[in-house]
Amino acid sequence: MSRVCVVSGKGPLSGNKRSHSMRASRRKWNVNLQKVRVVVDGKPQTIRVSARTLKTLKKQNAI
Repeated sequence: MSRVCVVSGKGPLSGNKRSHSMRASRRKWNVNLQKVRVVVDGKPQTIRVSARTLKTLKKQNAI
């Protein structure tokens, strides 16, 4: 199961981790995914949505 938001398509970002001496090593920022029960075509389903998308959907009364 990939770390991707079902609605927005957001995935993990990558970049450098910097030590005190500024040596660079690779790291990854994962998406804050939350499991949400949503009614799709009259059937309840559990989908994985990012926290930002969940906040937007609640504001639009979609959930």
